[in-house]
Amino acid sequence: MKLLDYLNSLRTADQAAFAERCGTSVAYLRQVAYGNRRCGEALAISIDRESGRQVRMQALRPDVDWNHLARAAAHA
Repeated sequence: MKLLDYLNSLRTADQAAFAERCGTSVAYLRQVAYGNRRCGEALAISIDRESGRQVRMQALRPDVDWNHLARAAAHA
């Protein structure tokens, strides 16, 4: 699911709670959703986790080698 679709599926209060759990604001999430801001890796992970994997980090940042990051984290 796209981030914008996910946000629009939530009530206003739920959008605010989701943004808070992700460590950002609804306004910033909308900027990311519309392509005006780049989603950082940490935010992409938070969105993936807090959306129950409905919005995937790989879709938010297809340029990131998520498998490499997972392997590196496993060896840290």
